Amino acid sequence: MKICIGGFSFFNTMNEGKMDTFGYLESSKYRYNLSSVDLWNGSFLGTRQDIFKLPEEDYIQKLREALDEKEMTVINFAVDGAHLWDADPDKRKMLYSNAVAYLKIADTLGAKTIRIDTGDKQSVPVSEEQFEYTVKQFQDLSVRAADLGLVVGPENHMGSSQSPHYLKRVAEAVNQPNFGILLHMGRWSEDQEIGDILVAPWVYHTHFDGKTVGTDRGAQLVQTLLDAGYEGYWGIEYNAPSNQYLEMEWAIASVKRILTHAGKND
Repeated sequence: MKICIGGFSFFNTMNEGKMDTFGYLESSKYRYNLSSVDLWNGSFLGTRQDIFKLPEEDYIQKLREALDEKEMTVINFAVDGAHLWDADPDKRKMLYSNAVAYLKIADTLGAKTIRIDTGDKQSVPVSEEQFEYTVKQFQDLSVRAADLGLVVGPENHMGSSQSPHYLKRVAEAVNQPNFGILLHMGRWSEDQEIGDILVAPWVYHTHFDGKTVGTDRGAQLVQTLLDAGYEGYWGIEYNAPSNQYLEMEWAIASVKRILTHAGKND
């Protein structure tokens, strides 16, 4: 089945010093028998205070070697510290520079898609300036992504991106084939019942969480995407409070059950 584990799923274990990115690769491959990963750059950088720093080239090369040795594919690369909008123009320049740099890192890692957010938690309410800036920058990133064989776009992660109407409006305005949306299923600040439907045509990757894994709601959201023609991977981003290895076993089994019942057991 097309299942992968989001790197943030082991944030608590990493925060305790019991896992790093290489351990996450080992666990995905040999504990859970998965050949694809959904990387998170937060696991590269040590602490969340370093999220605006870029990883060293040597580290990225070692990570690529580890992926190749395990014959693993990076289905998605979730990037923090490179969102597009900030009220401070100087910080916007830095963030965009990070976004461009991470496109190159994603290419080095052989990633298929990359998440770059629209803005942080302070990016609401949305001004017309913010909307126009975000569209322009995503149009540029989409062209760059196309040259690298990548798809780029935001997740309904925080701030402005948690409005399905805003993401739909951005997607329609960007209007580029290498732009898409990473759908964290059911995670909306408004209109939760229709949010996934509104953005379904642009979805390039998905995230289950603890609220959608193993629930009727999760099954409904999967069917919504399948009905819209979704053929991508089903990522699990579930940062359980404790017993994370065991909790992930439950999450994977639950997602497999949902997909089997939906007829997606390939």
